[in-house]
Amino acid sequence: MKLLRRNWPFVLVVALLVALQQILTRAGVEFYMTQITMSACYALVVVGLCLLMGYAGQVSLGHAGFFAIGGYTAAALTLHLHWPTWVGLCAAILLASVVALLIGLPVLRLRGHYLAMATLGFGLIVYRIVLGSESLGQADGLSSVPPLDLFGGLRVSSSRAYRVQSYYIVWSAVLVAMWLAANLVRSRVGRALQAIHENEDAAHSLGIDTYRYKLAVFVLSAAFAAVGGVFATHFKGSIGPSEATVMYSVRYVAIVAVGGMSSLWGGLLMAVVLNFLSLRGTFGQHDDLVFGGILIGMMLFAPDGLLLAGRSLWQRWRGGGESFAAGGTHG
Repeated sequence: MKLLRRNWPFVLVVALLVALQQILTRAGVEFYMTQITMSACYALVVVGLCLLMGYAGQVSLGHAGFFAIGGYTAAALTLHLHWPTWVGLCAAILLASVVALLIGLPVLRLRGHYLAMATLGFGLIVYRIVLGSESLGQADGLSSVPPLDLFGGLRVSSSRAYRVQSYYIVWSAVLVAMWLAANLVRSRVGRALQAIHENEDAAHSLGIDTYRYKLAVFVLSAAFAAVGGVFATHFKGSIGPSEATVMYSVRYVAIVAVGGMSSLWGGLLMAVVLNFLSLRGTFGQHDDLVFGGILIGMMLFAPDGLLLAGRSLWQRWRGGGESFAAGGTHG
């Protein structure tokens, strides 16, 4: 019973995902699952960024680069070297983690806007590499990427025959990432990360190895982003340099800001909603404008996230109402 109480959000999400799939299937609009599955791929980046920004207190504007590293690595290995797709998945995670380690070693000694600028530079480098590399398709990217074949005959593909299967596979990966992140936050490591976020110097004075913790979370968040890139690439059957642009990194940061930097479930919810709207073409040609505006607005008016801001307003309104009622009775 205690285990169920602790993990009730996971049970609720699973129930909602199953119910949503059944509703869409019976209504004959299974194609919506394509956008929902792609939203889940991008949500993996957001989960990692929530850990990095909300708990370790480190800003990254280069996570689109890790997403692209994952996708391009898996696509190149399967297309050019004909490696099994599951081996490509493992290789993509390993490469992104190694790159994150090599980048993080010098970069995470920086703080504030210096760190943001350094990760921004990393993202620009990745974008220029994939845009200028002939073996990676240059501006056209890589296409005809085969479906991701996992053990037991499971496949990730946007074809109608595997649409439902892919939906559950990708969302299972998201829930595993959420479970890992949630357990990390509740552990001794999570408490150390929160101390670093509150005051890094104070945490260091208490004996916490702040540099090592920040580096570990940076590598973990990069691995999450790489997994999202691999799933998205195999699901769509292609990947292009647009996935590595700076505005995609800004989009991920904006989603984390809306959901609440220290709210894993808030970040997941906003990742699904906002990416689904974007993929459905709700914002038209103004995606960058919308997400840039969202980021600016959140930093100015609700730095703790939309959900926490709404709860704060609700509590303030209730408190005001109770005070008014008490004042009237007293009079």
